[in-house]
Amino acid sequence: MSNEKYRFSDRTCEHNRVSIEQSLRLLPSKGVRMMTPKLPYMAADVVESERPVPALEPRATAAAAHLQSAEAVLLISHIDADGLSSAAIAAQALQRAEISCEVSFAKQLDENKISAIANAEHDTVLFTDFGSGQLDLIEPHIRTGAFSAVVADHHQPANSPTTDALYHLNPLCVGIDGAAELSGAGTTYALARALEASSRQNCDLAALAVIGAVGDMQGTPAGLSGANEQIVTEAIEAGVLESTTDLLMYGRQTRPLPKLLEYAGDVQIPGITSNSRGVNEFLSGLEFPLRADGEWRRWVDLTREERQILVNNLLRRAISTGVPADRINDLIGETYILSNEDSGTELRDVSEFSTLLNATARYERADVGLAVCLGNRGAALTRAQTLLRNHRQNLSEGVQWVQQEGTTIETNLQWFDAGNQIRETIIGIIAGMSIGSEDIRGDLPILAFARQSESMLKVSARGSYGLVNEGLDLSAVMSKSATAVGGEGGGHDIAAGATIPVDKKANFLQHADGQIGTQLHHEDH
Repeated sequence: MSNEKYRFSDRTCEHNRVSIEQSLRLLPSKGVRMMTPKLPYMAADVVESERPVPALEPRATAAAAHLQSAEAVLLISHIDADGLSSAAIAAQALQRAEISCEVSFAKQLDENKISAIANAEHDTVLFTDFGSGQLDLIEPHIRTGAFSAVVADHHQPANSPTTDALYHLNPLCVGIDGAAELSGAGTTYALARALEASSRQNCDLAALAVIGAVGDMQGTPAGLSGANEQIVTEAIEAGVLESTTDLLMYGRQTRPLPKLLEYAGDVQIPGITSNSRGVNEFLSGLEFPLRADGEWRRWVDLTREERQILVNNLLRRAISTGVPADRINDLIGETYILSNEDSGTELRDVSEFSTLLNATARYERADVGLAVCLGNRGAALTRAQTLLRNHRQNLSEGVQWVQQEGTTIETNLQWFDAGNQIRETIIGIIAGMSIGSEDIRGDLPILAFARQSESMLKVSARGSYGLVNEGLDLSAVMSKSATAVGGEGGGHDIAAGATIPVDKKANFLQHADGQIGTQLHHEDH
């Protein structure tokens, strides 16, 4: 793999702590396919109906043509599972199109970051999984000729008079829900398909788009929906994904049975969830072997008959303890596994794969996560697994901290301030895990604060689909509330974030509480 054709940036990304040479050693020695010398761009002979997201096709085709005309591209992406998946899709699609690519990552795009990009002498920049919310900051640099930009994102676009004139791919611009129906990786996949030199050349990248969507919490018990459904179909047809109906508990591939049940929090089952003694009593009543060679078996180790026994007993327990019927139904649903990955590993299940990616990027090692996405199953995977163990421990301790400290209840929201107790890169994940858990209300949006620097706070907001259906839009709340106190914010209706000055927290909360009250039509606001 040529350093000139594909390399990591150590100039423009504060989160890439290793040199270009170190990063390249993490990349697979093969698997990113090189093609014949670059030819004039011609779109692959594929009719629009065969594209994964037909509504985005005109924008994707125009953006692909622009990228094909570039001598080199700076690819910059967000540092979560969706952002890493997006970067991996884009990097491989560019590589296959013989377009030189330099990869960089960032926690967020602000005016200083975009100015640094403009000063780095890159003629063409591809933003993935962010950029839409910063169009008003990007556009002035395009006007001055500092760089040209392609944005493949799914977050709420900023108000910009030239939005439609940019090479801007966003499902929200074509009537597709970017919070539930198409992720940043899915949008980037639409661009990758438009970059194909031959029909369906990049369909194998659909698996990464599914990982991004699941990692961005777009999955439901019924599976992925909307534009994501076609991407799932393409991944299955490409032989890289399998869709099955299974138990909807995280860790089916890797967790021992007791931990699988104890830590499963999506559906709270009294006497089992967060109750190790109760779990052991429950398992002891099952009439099949629970251990093999002295070790606890995992869900993936069970036979079909054994799985049925466990599920039947689990359903009986849920019913007998009063779990609502709609929650019981959520115990079983659509799951996705990666066909080419080994069974019993973190890479086999899409949900576990996405968590592994979060564990790298959230700890300043996005380069490791990208290398795993690109096929490295050696040093990068080993390092990622170490980071994952640390990540799981931090999440567990973070949720315990929130449950012990509790939340402060306002009229229309609840909040907690972790200060330096929880890393600002995982505060949003912990907020999402905490809402509706033990002693934390599930009927109010939750706002979580963590110290980003001496002068700035990171704010993460999480809601529920029920609240969104009632009118909740946390993207608008974060954007307007942050702007009112001199900060920046945005995101999705169900999950959003902001950065604000430390001394503006009370004012920010007042704005947010009032806006949520207005959205949900509460009488007090």
